[in-house]
Amino acid sequence: MRPFRFLTDTSEHHDGPGLAAFARRAESIGYSALVMPDHLVAQYAPIPFLTAVAAATETLRVGTFVFNSNLRHPALLAKDLATVDRLSGGRVEIGLGAGWNKPEHDAIGIPFEPVGTRVAKLAEAVRVFKGCFGDEKFSFDGRHYTITDHDGQPKPVQRPHPPIFIGGGGKRLLTLAGGQAQIIGLAPRLTKDDEGRPRIDTPSLTAAATEEKIGWVREAAGDRFDELELNSYPAGGPMVLTSDARGEARRRADRLRERSGVELTVEEIMESPHVFIGSVRELTQKFIDLRERFGISSFLLDDMETFAPIVEKLAGA
Repeated sequence: MRPFRFLTDTSEHHDGPGLAAFARRAESIGYSALVMPDHLVAQYAPIPFLTAVAAATETLRVGTFVFNSNLRHPALLAKDLATVDRLSGGRVEIGLGAGWNKPEHDAIGIPFEPVGTRVAKLAEAVRVFKGCFGDEKFSFDGRHYTITDHDGQPKPVQRPHPPIFIGGGGKRLLTLAGGQAQIIGLAPRLTKDDEGRPRIDTPSLTAAATEEKIGWVREAAGDRFDELELNSYPAGGPMVLTSDARGEARRRADRLRERSGVELTVEEIMESPHVFIGSVRELTQKFIDLRERFGISSFLLDDMETFAPIVEKLAGA
């Protein structure tokens, strides 16, 4: 089994010294990486943020959860990321996504294309990334990107390239991830509410749905499946430290039913790789169980300090 890795993030607008202190604290606890999302909302831009974190730490890895590939040309983003990888001594992880938030696209005039087009565009972007990180000039003639005799510079420290993280809940995206990524993010599928806004497909939170998703990844990965790292995160609601896990799970199930009309049992909530409710002891055991059952060894935690005792016990084990 792969050793446990724990990721954390921060949505706070730290100043420079505050961000440095936060990053060093994450490093001291044993978190593997500090990551951030990529949205056109009130948050820092990812590349300067990751550079500042890397400069303040020695071993902490830095990455995104995840870049919206529609917002930047992949050759330009590859240059930025290779630069951060060199400046950090090889600590970058490249999280990539197809973009899901239509209002962000509308706000800056970027077309929000059908999901199949966005996934196809992401697939081409991954090929451009790998070409830019390669040792020689490369050309690429795709539907969305055209590259002609381009030698991406600088080259990253990590060869042949920094690990690529692709996550999703649907078969198209997980098939792409299984074929191209090194880290696979298992996520619930997204559906739309009555007003067309994205929401979590509640049945996709279950252990049974996770088994299906891993099957898609395994089929796409073939012989390289055992080399992949599987990741999960608390998509089913905030992590809760409590001595009444089943009571909180019942309340979580009620809230999910109110939003989606779908009823999950307490057992399905407790088993979900996307819901983390319980005491330190219970959550520690849940991470162990998820690794044994599904091979999931990488987890994004949503509160660095609250769950520090779990990270201190399991990280690297």
